Order: sequence, then C-alpha cells, then structure tokens
Amino acid sequence: MLEFSRWLAKHGIKVTFVNTEFNHKRILKSLSESDNIQEVLTMVSIPDGMEPWEDRRDLAKITEAIFRVPPVELESLIEKINREEGGDKITCVVADATMAWALEVAEKLEIKRAAFWTAAAVVLAVSLNIPKLISDGIMDGDGRILKDQMVQLSPTIPPMKSTNFFWAVIGDEATCKIYFDTLIKTIISVESADWVICNSSYDLEPGTFSLYPDFLSIGPLLATNRLGKSAGYFWSEDSACLAWLDQQPTNSVIYAAFGSCTMFDQAQFEEVALGLELTNRPFMWVVRQDMIADVDYAYPKGFRDRVHNRGLIVSWAPQQQVLSHPSVRLLHKPLRLEFTTEGVGLRLCKDENGIIRKEEINDKLEHLLGDKGYKERALNLQAKTMGSIRGGSSHKNFNKFIEWIKDI
Repeated sequence: MLEFSRWLAKHGIKVTFVNTEFNHKRILKSLSESDNIQEVLTMVSIPDGMEPWEDRRDLAKITEAIFRVPPVELESLIEKINREEGGDKITCVVADATMAWALEVAEKLEIKRAAFWTAAAVVLAVSLNIPKLISDGIMDGDGRILKDQMVQLSPTIPPMKSTNFFWAVIGDEATCKIYFDTLIKTIISVESADWVICNSSYDLEPGTFSLYPDFLSIGPLLATNRLGKSAGYFWSEDSACLAWLDQQPTNSVIYAAFGSCTMFDQAQFEEVALGLELTNRPFMWVVRQDMIADVDYAYPKGFRDRVHNRGLIVSWAPQQQVLSHPSVRLLHKPLRLEFTTEGVGLRLCKDENGIIRKEEINDKLEHLLGDKGYKERALNLQAKTMGSIRGGSSHKNFNKFIEWIKDI
C-alpha cells in the first residue's frame, strides 16, 4: 500500500496514508535516516480498537475491533480534512480490499472509492465465487469444506483443491470462520467499488484477468522501477548480511524468507532448519523474532554450530538488495512454491501430521536447483512481467487509473 501511494505521489497526486496507530509506530521506527517517505506522503494514524498491550495476533479480537472502531475514526478524519478552509479535499478513498469498512465509509460520504487487492488476483477470484461454491455444495455458509475435490473457475485457470482454499487452512475452525466472515464483507465492498485494482500483471495471471476483465492489473509495483527504495517494513533492515553475500559465489545462496506474518510451530521451524542443513549449500535464512507462536523457539541441537561456515541467519534483511544480489540462487518463500502453468515452482507436501519434513524440503530444493529449466522459465516470466510495467498492460492500466483520479 505504501509503494502504491508513492507511485500516486510520483504522478502528482496528494496522498494521505491512513494506518492504525500500532502499525504506524512500527513503520516509523523501522525507517532509516535516508527514507523520505514523510516528505512525499502525509502519514496519519487512527486507533484499531485494541489496547497497546493486547496481542494483535489474536485474529478474533483484532477483527472485531477493526470493524468496530476504525470506521468511526476514518469518517471523522475525512470530515475534518474536508472542512478545512483552502485545503485539498478527499476526493477518492483507495483501501485494501479486505478493509471493507473503509470502502463503506467512502460510500456513506459519497466519495469515489477503489478496492486495492494486494495478493494474487486469483485469490480474489476464488473469493468472489464463494456463493457459487456454496450453492454447488462444495462448502457451507460458514466456509467449511464439504467436498474434497478439484475446482476450476474457468478453462484458462488451473484447477485447485477445495481443501486448500486459503480461508480453510489458516488455522483452527474458529479462526477460519472469522477469516471467512471477513471475506464475505470483502466481496460486498469489492462489488460496489468504482475500481478494483490488483498488484499483479496480465502475464502472471492471464486466466484470472480474462475471466474478470473489470480487474485492473497495475503491478507488480516495484520501488526499483521508480528509482527508489522500498519502505513500510515492520522491522529495521539488517544490512550486515550484504557483506556475507559478497563473499559467496554467484548463484550459490539459497534465500529463505517467509514474510511479515507467517507463523510456524516448533516442529515445522526445526524441519526448515534441518532441511536447509541437508542441502549442504550456502543459505541465508530470515528468522523474525515472532516467527513461532510462543516466540521462545529453539534451533535443533547443534544446528548453528554445524552450519556456522555456510549459513547466515538474520532477523530482517534488505529484501530489495538481497533479491538482486548475484550470489542469491533461490528466491523467497520456498514453502509456498507451487506448480504453475509457467512451471517455475514446486509444491512441498505435508506428511500425515501436517508437517513439511526436512527430507521433502531437501528433495524439492535439489530438484529445483538441479534443473536449469526452472531458472530459464523464471527469467522468461520475469521478462514478460517487467515488460508489462515498463510500457505494457500494467503501465497503461496504472496511467488510466491516475487519469480517472485526476478527473474526479
């Protein structure tokens, strides 16, 4: 969302970036001295409805609070800005599509609105098909999967397993229900928005954008494309890892990172560690302080000593620089790699206990790194994707959206 906002500002649009107080403080704390984000955006915050000491990983509590308190605060903020004499008025609200309440506030105030879908567009497509999935008996009205079968939204979209729908695997039954209820609200807000923009490209998901021509592909939005630097992380970047990467041979390092919110239990955490060790290759692993639910995680006995000379573990890395470093061989999120129509990834399978074992991780990494075809296909897909944001469809769509905002 911050990258998108900086692109808007780059095109002469005045942006007020609204965040929760909790996340606002984390982002400001993580900014480096060279970040100029507050010079190009007006960054403000509103309460999220929880006390500062409460656990925001409690999905039930944060979801209830976020749909109760922020809508009132956002409405008050917009009205305050629009009452100011001689100031610019809020003419459009762009909100993460999952924050349906923000789009509802815009509708109430009769302000133009756009839903911004930051994940893969096919995930939104699946969400919009929930009513049909219910009527077909594949799931019930609470999101519980009733039939274990392959589902294909259209002939051009790869089939997917119903039991793997994202809301059905996010946690226990209560958590899944909370997330599912949020999706239902998301569907309503998206269908009533003036625009639905997606941080993806036609080349990445041709089947989805063909099925939903109203989805506007404008991405992927990259800081390097505006000759800038990414910002908005919740942790300060650890640049010390770059010196270690400089010492590694070209295309030799496995880079393992799992984003800002992925949580492991102790068993899965240990299997990832042992899987990386089994590869006997140099690796760089980003381990957040809160990567395990109880925080007090432990590495397998003797692991750090055994991999000391070829492995680097960091708390948070400068992703933009790491991903472009010549030593890095495999990019991020290896446990999320899946088969695609482009043939650029592999699915890692869980055992009967729901754990991806070290042998599975090692086997798939060896297969991925030992077959040059994966790299060739990935580079080909990269070239097509970069073309879409450098004069292609995403570039044209983004400019179309910019002109719409300026004409309001």
